[in-house]
Amino acid sequence: MAQKTREIQLAARPSGWPTPDDFRLVEVELADPGPGEVLVRNTFMSVDPYMRGRMNDVKSYVPPFRLDAPLDGGAVGEVVASGDESVPVGATVLHQAGWREHALLPASSVRPVDVSQVPASAYLGVLGMPGLTAYVGLTRVAGLREGDAVLVSGAAGAVGSAAGQMARLLGASRVVGSAGSAEKVSWLTDDLGFDAAVNYKDAPIARQLKEHGPFDVYFDNVGGDHLEAAISHLADFGRIAACGAIAQYNDTEPTPGPRNMMMFVSKRLTLRGFIVSDHADAAAEFYQRAGAWVADGRLTSRETVVDGLDHAVDAFLDLLRGGNTGKMLVRL
Repeated sequence: MAQKTREIQLAARPSGWPTPDDFRLVEVELADPGPGEVLVRNTFMSVDPYMRGRMNDVKSYVPPFRLDAPLDGGAVGEVVASGDESVPVGATVLHQAGWREHALLPASSVRPVDVSQVPASAYLGVLGMPGLTAYVGLTRVAGLREGDAVLVSGAAGAVGSAAGQMARLLGASRVVGSAGSAEKVSWLTDDLGFDAAVNYKDAPIARQLKEHGPFDVYFDNVGGDHLEAAISHLADFGRIAACGAIAQYNDTEPTPGPRNMMMFVSKRLTLRGFIVSDHADAAAEFYQRAGAWVADGRLTSRETVVDGLDHAVDAFLDLLRGGNTGKMLVRL
């Protein structure tokens, strides 16, 4: 029998900050799975900062979302009908057809995951794309070495919180994070083991970092004033892994660059941007190491969960405003 379900479509391309009017909730009907297909009932979907860029009709490292079509992104769910014996009914799978309650997919595009030791939602966070991003940024991009002092911006988000913990596990001598509230700062230092953290809303970030630098590695999720401040407080031969620039995602005018770029010369700094999808070959190593860290409690995570597809847009907009601690998820 055909499955009636709902999905969120992109109704208009946002200018500046997105609004609820840029999205629409639509009821659709999905056919039964044919040979080599599976029908998945999604249980959790991810909202991530990179999705904002895909709402613009510009060339980037991933194609833009299409208007009047469902958005997509990471999701986990249960297979409720299957036309492929390798993915049986009842299996929990990870895939990229989020923003909908059900998804009809080729069996080859889903990955069964083990939920006997960790919840399914972990594969959207600390054991998923955010965790892999943190691991790749530290090990491959920044070339973290034992004894390095590490600074992480956006440290209370899904990627930043994983990066800070992993830096310590990989031998960092000191880990400092920035976040946007006193509660987040306390979470970083009291629960995640950061040596120090600052609330960037309390005072200019450059001034607050003076007592904590210099740093050998900066993991950048924010850009803007955070990047400029980090450049000032990096040690000679410091390395920057540029993961994102959420401070600029909704800007309608070009953002001025850091005013201290001459320090790249005087300090012999390195800045390298990266996209996690370029490092798929690191996934097996990541799952082995991070899985062990999660299993023995050395790598932990927090989730901010919003219930219902009706509130998925609210969750995404709240994410852009920094309303999440840890991974932002929608429970379906």
